[in-house]
Amino acid sequence: MVQGREPIRLLLTGGGTGGHLFPAIATAEALCRRLPGTQVLFVGTHRKMDTTSLAHYGFSARAIHCQGIKGKGLLKLVQALILLPVAFIEALWHILRFRPHLVVGVGGYVTGPVVAAARILGRPTVIHEQNSVPGLANRKLGALATRICLSLPGSEVFFPAGKTVLTGNPVRRQILELAEQPSVKIGKELTILILGGSLGAHRVNELVVDALTKHGRLLSAGLQIIHQTGPADAEWVKSVYKQAGIKATVAAFFTDMAEVYARSDLILSRAGATTLAELAVLGKPAVLIPYPFAADDHQYKNACYYAESGGAVVLVERELTAKKLAETLAELVGNPGRLQEMAEAIRAKGRPDATERIVDSCLEVMKWQG
Repeated sequence: MVQGREPIRLLLTGGGTGGHLFPAIATAEALCRRLPGTQVLFVGTHRKMDTTSLAHYGFSARAIHCQGIKGKGLLKLVQALILLPVAFIEALWHILRFRPHLVVGVGGYVTGPVVAAARILGRPTVIHEQNSVPGLANRKLGALATRICLSLPGSEVFFPAGKTVLTGNPVRRQILELAEQPSVKIGKELTILILGGSLGAHRVNELVVDALTKHGRLLSAGLQIIHQTGPADAEWVKSVYKQAGIKATVAAFFTDMAEVYARSDLILSRAGATTLAELAVLGKPAVLIPYPFAADDHQYKNACYYAESGGAVVLVERELTAKKLAETLAELVGNPGRLQEMAEAIRAKGRPDATERIVDSCLEVMKWQG
């Protein structure tokens, strides 16, 4: 049992995408503010996304050898199963060496062996589920975890009764600070931000570029474009915009999302849980194109939650053409009143206190006596 208000040792695990990492970072920062001097260790994968993002925030990180299981071919499945005991032993080692007071898992296949090892060693554990439909790792860990924090209502049906608490999805501090500013700046030159997720989305890039360059209704609207393409598409997207005379800022990945959001009036995006949580807190109207191959179609279900009140428009990728996308964007760009209504509707879904709610749950799990 942890007593008083002394700092603790927090071990975070998860990753593979920004959607997993950024809630973990937000939680760690909030806990460090609440308990100054807290030590944080992140145990994740060898993916560049994990190590690069964590280095930017100054957290220590270790990687274990682990691969996903769901949706794999036979060879990859066998490899992943062989690695599981290795990952479990590595997780045991990191926990024994770091001696955390608490282990928090934020999703992704690496969460499984780390949280399981923590429970074997008697450490209190909290898992956070960002999506409307939990991933395989979190579903299996529901029976082991001490507490399960949920981002969206309805996902509690996947977990044991009495363990869940609806907290919302943590949003980075820079985004929360930006949320205090006006959410939509409708003027003569409207800015559209295109996001394909932390790794990019090639099909979204194709649809957007074709919509903006081959269907001229939008070009007369005086648009500014900010386009996060992912590493594979940045150069050709930049080149096409330049040839078409479109004002565009193009990058594989934006580190300072608060600055990018501040310049944006309308967002076109995949429907990852963390991005949606940020848009809701900021009150940014959105056109959502859910990733069609997400496990259990969870991105579509995420998107529908935010669209049901009118805060977003959902477009199904398999039914979408560049012309239809251009028409949708033109309709919104030409209707500032609707954009304002959408901004207010999506803001009503926001949970700016999500991070603090999760920290409260963490301290409760440790039987905090503060």
